[in-house]
Amino acid sequence: MSIINKITNYFSQSFQELRKVSWPTKKETVNLTIIVGISIIIAMLFLTGIDWVLSKIVNLVIGS
Repeated sequence: MSIINKITNYFSQSFQELRKVSWPTKKETVNLTIIVGISIIIAMLFLTGIDWVLSKIVNLVIGS
């Protein structure tokens, strides 16, 4: 099998698989995007709080 046939076969099979994909609706995409955004904000606030607490502890230990 030549390289051109292999490449053609690869793309043909890829497009066949993409037709089988169950794509989300616009409403599902928007809802999941909002969930991800809220999750990121919660994680950011949690990590900011941990950073603040640890920096206060380090400043107490070092004494500056």
